Amino acid sequence: MSPRPAKVRGASARLRLTLSYAGFLLVTGALLLAVVWAFLLRYVPPDAIWVDTQFFPGRDDLVRAFVPRALGALGALLLVGLVGGWILAGRMLAPLERMTKVTRQVSAGALGARIELTGPPDEFRELAEAFDTMLDRLEAHVAEQERFAANASHELRTPLAITQAMLDVARKEPPVDSAPLVDRLWTVNARAIELTEALLLLGRSGRRGFVREAVDLSLLVEEAVETLLPRAESRGVTIEVAGDPVLAAGSSALLSQVASNLVLNSILHNLPAGGRSTITTWEAGGRALLSVENTGARLSEELVATLTEPFQRGSERTRADDSGVGLGLAIVQSIAQAHDGSLTLRPRPGGGMIAIVTLPLATPPARRLRGEGHHGER
Repeated sequence: MSPRPAKVRGASARLRLTLSYAGFLLVTGALLLAVVWAFLLRYVPPDAIWVDTQFFPGRDDLVRAFVPRALGALGALLLVGLVGGWILAGRMLAPLERMTKVTRQVSAGALGARIELTGPPDEFRELAEAFDTMLDRLEAHVAEQERFAANASHELRTPLAITQAMLDVARKEPPVDSAPLVDRLWTVNARAIELTEALLLLGRSGRRGFVREAVDLSLLVEEAVETLLPRAESRGVTIEVAGDPVLAAGSSALLSQVASNLVLNSILHNLPAGGRSTITTWEAGGRALLSVENTGARLSEELVATLTEPFQRGSERTRADDSGVGLGLAIVQSIAQAHDGSLTLRPRPGGGMIAIVTLPLATPPARRLRGEGHHGER
């Protein structure tokens, strides 16, 4: 690629405002002189007149006396316009200079810089406050991405390090029976693949490039429960499904992932035996809601607030063999936000957690047609 040509900087905004202000004063003064000529001097006779002993100057006399002084007045107006315009323009553009300085600091990597403009609540201050708010969100986003990259690197490094250690041992002391080694390598590799796929899904879930359609959340829940029922039975978790059919506007594939992740999370993080998970769908306040409530260990509100952070698993980051990759709730939140919805987590009295996903309802025509189709299928 050829380098971009250097931009030639034109006149500064301060200079342009100064010239505009001075030009405005000059034009205004000229118009006043034109008004004097049009409505006063033109009615004066061209020659001087003597009436008795009184002298009445003519138009030519008045012009000779008036024009030099008028030109002097215009010159004074021009000087006042240039000096005053330069001072006023400097004061008006001072907030922009502050914004430019902070923007350059942010471009250089100082994300903590803020404009913090003081003064009356005018347009410049509103712009500065909006810019500071954007910088707050940008700094938080960058910090979150840095934490995510560090956690992802740690999570991906673990299975690779385990694989490397097992292969080093096998090279030094080749096993007589390789079946156990192959099984362990297969398990570690499957874990790495699962984590990689979850990372890819998390990266795609935040995008909004999907077709919105009417999706019955109750059907997605039934499909997720049917798929995960063997896993629930193996852990002694009883699943109850309640609620009414409710149509949300969104992607069927992404919302199916939401239902699956929430159901799986309620199974994995439940009581060791005799656990329960209740899934409910309903409509309230013009929104579609999906709730998953499960028993389990007691959780504090501070801990629950961090569970949507990638790789956060309950009360610790280390994981058991079947506790997932720690991205389930992060994916759910990302998909919900991409659908203009939200994910709310709160501790369940007595232990466990309640997760509620709020989504926009499908439009009435789509809802009616979709509802008729589902009614006919059932």
